[in-house]
Amino acid sequence: MSHRFRSAIRGEPVDRPPVWIMRQAGRYLPEYREIRESHSFREAISTPDIATEISLQPWERFQPDAVVMYSDILTVLEPLGFDYHVESGVGPVIENPVESPADTDRERGDVRDQLWYVGELIERLSATLGDEAAVLGFAGGPFTLAAYACEGSTSRSFMAVRRLRANDPEAFEQLLDALTEVLIEYCQYQEDAGADAIQLFDTYASLLSPADYERYIVPRHQRILDAVDIPTIVFVRNMGGNLELLADSGADVIGLDWTVDIEAARETLGDQPVQGNLDPALLYGDPETVRERTREIIAAAGDTGHILNLGHGIDRNTPVENVAAFFETVKETATETA
Repeated sequence: MSHRFRSAIRGEPVDRPPVWIMRQAGRYLPEYREIRESHSFREAISTPDIATEISLQPWERFQPDAVVMYSDILTVLEPLGFDYHVESGVGPVIENPVESPADTDRERGDVRDQLWYVGELIERLSATLGDEAAVLGFAGGPFTLAAYACEGSTSRSFMAVRRLRANDPEAFEQLLDALTEVLIEYCQYQEDAGADAIQLFDTYASLLSPADYERYIVPRHQRILDAVDIPTIVFVRNMGGNLELLADSGADVIGLDWTVDIEAARETLGDQPVQGNLDPALLYGDPETVRERTREIIAAAGDTGHILNLGHGIDRNTPVENVAAFFETVKETATETA
């Protein structure tokens, strides 16, 4: 892990914030699209040679302070017996979703055996990058995974899992517990393979009321994040009014989406390190606008305990030159403050 990334996580002063972007390895890069012309998504993430090449493409272009593994949040559903595929224009589709409370009683397969390719990918990235950049692993959070498992595909409201919570709270908790157990093993596997830090994406957990979030999500986030001895980041969308609940997860770093005022969040969270939070849509502006808004985020966040990122994943059609302007602007701040 780079010194700058480690220092930011610890809340120590840095010459500039470390920077990476969510969905860093992906469709906005022409070299990625070229690879995908010959390989399906599932093939790409489960073939270490291909996944390593894709993971390193942003490193070769931009030299971010962290390289996130090229994978998917739904891979961890496989050891619980869920089958899925990715349809163009639709997204992930669960082929055998939860259709009744009985379906929440899941047997768990061997995570390390079934997801061997994830460990091999992390090992390769760690060997390649050394101390030049942090190797980031990640996992979907228990609610978000439960939402996909119940809905069967993506959704704006994920009403199926919320109906399950209302109609059969015991089955809802049983599903969350099964996911939590497999996530603990999965995150420990990533740590053992050499990940420097792990981000937990429970993107849709804010669909629950604050009371239900505190009851069902906080203790499970705590269990997952406490199970590893490397730094952790938690990200949930639309939590601007409930930042304390995010902090209760015990994560080392709190990810902020673009709807949160980062300066106000820092006042609320105190010394808690944060990550974020440029609106991904701003990368569609001209390069000077990207530079201006990036500088504003850096200034608002302060000079300690901040990892610069977008407020969500980068959009597939984002101009590459604007991504370059984003990274360049961050790095220029180190020269300006030297």
